[in-house]
Amino acid sequence: MAQIDTALLRTFVHLADSRSFSRTAESIGRSQSSVSTQIRKLEDTLDVQLFARDRRNVRLTPEGEKLLGYAEQILRLSDAMFERFRQPEVSGEVRFGSPEDFATHYLPEILAAFADAHPDVFLHVTCDLTLRLIEQQQGGALDLIIIKQHPDAPATGAQPLWREALVWVGGGFLEPGMAMRDAAARFPHGRDYLPLVASPPPCVYRSRAIEALDAAGMEWTSVYASPSFAGTVAAVRAGLGVTVLPASLVPEGLLAFSEKDDWPALRDAEISMVARTTDLPAVDALAAFIRDRMSYRKNR
Repeated sequence: MAQIDTALLRTFVHLADSRSFSRTAESIGRSQSSVSTQIRKLEDTLDVQLFARDRRNVRLTPEGEKLLGYAEQILRLSDAMFERFRQPEVSGEVRFGSPEDFATHYLPEILAAFADAHPDVFLHVTCDLTLRLIEQQQGGALDLIIIKQHPDAPATGAQPLWREALVWVGGGFLEPGMAMRDAAARFPHGRDYLPLVASPPPCVYRSRAIEALDAAGMEWTSVYASPSFAGTVAAVRAGLGVTVLPASLVPEGLLAFSEKDDWPALRDAEISMVARTTDLPAVDALAAFIRDRMSYRKNR
């Protein structure tokens, strides 16, 4: 019976998430050619095509979609197995907080693996805006939080996890590679300003967008402010405006734009962890688990 290296599955899951060979290579610390070789080896082992590729897009085939669930489960169990034998048993409760986009895209797999490894730890999870998470933690309501912040203005006690490369994101009615001013003209009434969809202040994605537009001398107006990732994406899909998101979180059906498309450059955001000082082993265990799982993103 054929054997599958979990390293191949991990590369496959990264590529399925990022839809980019270059971003996957950065994430796992390998070259793009090495990523291609690993994916080809996995496809040869399973005798299926996992990705459909053209010059601009990478997407899962139906066979790739089928494999993804199995791969995520195998990796979760593998990680949990190593964690169980590597770490002492801990128990207790952890009050954990996270922004919605992190919770939606990264958190389920991480917390599921942690729960498998530490079944006696009970997690209470809260999703909210960064400012509110900080306030709740400072008030003693949360033990451990993930936050989005400016790298040059870190929160007190914040431990950087990774950098997020940001991109402009617009609806599918725009054209791939379209310049910013041409995109602005596509909105109702041929606007000479850019309609902006973003979370309310002090969201780091919002401030990155505004500083880039101001530096480029581009007029803008806030047309939709949503505290949720889902609300922001829905407004962009509806054609109300454009937004700024991490390059790894651009939803299918929306278009990403960057400097090469003649849009103003966006500075990175930083994802950090803040742990309240406690003597609770369960809090320390979750913090170490998250740091370990997200360490591959530090140099993104």
